[in-house]
Amino acid sequence: MPLYLNDEQTMLRDTAKDFVAEHAPVSHLRSLRDKKDEAGFSRDLWKSFAEMGFTGILIGEDEGGLGLGHVEAGIVLEEIGRNLSPSPFLTTAVAAVEALKGSPHAAKYFPGILSGDTVAALAIDEGAKHRDTVALKAERSGNGFKLSGKKQFVTHGHVADLLIVAARTAGSADDAEGITLFAVDRNAAGLTANPERLTDSSLAARIEFDGVEVDADAVIGEIDAGRTPLDRLLRAGRTGASAELLGVGGGAMDMTVGYLKERKQFGVTIGSFQALQHRAAHLYSEMEVARAAVLKAAQLLDQGSDRADHAVSVAKAMTALATTLSVQEGVQMHGGIGMTDEYDIGFYMKRARVLAEMFGDANFHAHKLATLSGY
Repeated sequence: MPLYLNDEQTMLRDTAKDFVAEHAPVSHLRSLRDKKDEAGFSRDLWKSFAEMGFTGILIGEDEGGLGLGHVEAGIVLEEIGRNLSPSPFLTTAVAAVEALKGSPHAAKYFPGILSGDTVAALAIDEGAKHRDTVALKAERSGNGFKLSGKKQFVTHGHVADLLIVAARTAGSADDAEGITLFAVDRNAAGLTANPERLTDSSLAARIEFDGVEVDADAVIGEIDAGRTPLDRLLRAGRTGASAELLGVGGGAMDMTVGYLKERKQFGVTIGSFQALQHRAAHLYSEMEVARAAVLKAAQLLDQGSDRADHAVSVAKAMTALATTLSVQEGVQMHGGIGMTDEYDIGFYMKRARVLAEMFGDANFHAHKLATLSGY
């Protein structure tokens, strides 16, 4: 497939661009931060996303959604990233939807996601870094299971209506099999969520499961075979995070280029200095390569290609590196004001740092790609 958007996708991009820029610009993030908002996002804004139909992009038409694909979800996520919009779109409308597809839970939770009433959180990570390991135990108890252990870096975990939890029902923490995925109510007895504010002002929770009891109906997919829905969740989440990172890097680059055209030294705009022109050109080329990688990953996911995992890891690693370059160059080229809280470029650097870690950083995906390639 060509690495550009078709007419319908271009229309979606224009719609999402205008909507997000008007309703959830960077000033919205600054406002939530300054008033120390305890949710980390606006429920009213999430409802507006639903009214626009965005929350149903990956939900089939037979279930009330738009029946579109990861390319279209990435288009919306890029605009979310460009405006640093606090939103549960990535975790709920992308990753959680992919995990729930084909399960009885879809009928239960999709209507709430479509209406903007439901927020999902992903209880996947257990250590300081994202890894493909699961140690939290799910032991048989009566007609269901008892969950014991800890999860962390659970975005919106303290206010979510649904927690998707990866638990160990057989084997050891590093085993690929023996994982079961559960749909857990956040208010379940024995579950404690402690939110912490991250560097980009978003909130993620450390969650403790102290013998949390769930019945057999909470299982997503099959017992001991949760790797299948978990892999769907991770592919979608990683591709979506790459698209959002692309938006963060693009927004920072646009801001920097605009500054180069306006700021004057010695009576001329600093954008006329050859050294800064070279740096801006290098940044542009890196962002365009990352853009192609993200679009290719989304296209292969939509096709169900057996090469999708390779492309997803390439996209996540490349966008992390390119966006890191973009925000660092942005702060440096803005000079002194780039280090101040009054100017927005610093917000882009902080958001990039968090997204780069989400679902695995560049080193994680470089290693994963090498492993997939037989090295």
